[in-house]
Amino acid sequence: MSENRIRGYFGVGVEGISKPMNVGAIMRTAHAFGASFVFTIGAVYPKREGGRSDTSRAPEHLPLHEYAGLDDFTLPRGCELVGVELTDDAVDLPSFRHPRQAAYVLGPERGSISPELTARCDHVVKIPTRFCVNVGLAAAIVMYDRTLTLGRFAARPLTPGGPVEALPDHVHGAPILRKRNAR
Repeated sequence: MSENRIRGYFGVGVEGISKPMNVGAIMRTAHAFGASFVFTIGAVYPKREGGRSDTSRAPEHLPLHEYAGLDDFTLPRGCELVGVELTDDAVDLPSFRHPRQAAYVLGPERGSISPELTARCDHVVKIPTRFCVNVGLAAAIVMYDRTLTLGRFAARPLTPGGPVEALPDHVHGAPILRKRNAR
């Protein structure tokens, strides 16, 4: 397995989730993509069943923050909240530049992010599909897109197939010295 380090951090969460298998799938996928934390807001699933589909035991590797409601919900300073919602005014995910410090929040099964939570979002993105997909799948697509766009990978070849050239070694540049304003 190749580890592709990305600067910054991210978390992923869901508002009003009700199905324990979706919670487990999101936690496992978040763990696989290197999330720093997972969160729920107003979750209504049986807590003892939350990890049934999480075969990686994600809670042993990353924190799960459970917020009773939106009033309790907090994020680290500097963390931008990105709503994932299929709306006309949302930015298409392939055209979105991911913040280095981000928390992605999705709506519940058979529902949308609440207007109150949407108002707190710094950005709202949509996956360009004809209709909504499963919340666990949507979370995975967003995390994959983050990894693809912020990670360091070889360029795609012009013809079908894998890269023809290996990724060049990273070269560290000289230090950047910033001059202070003269008095």
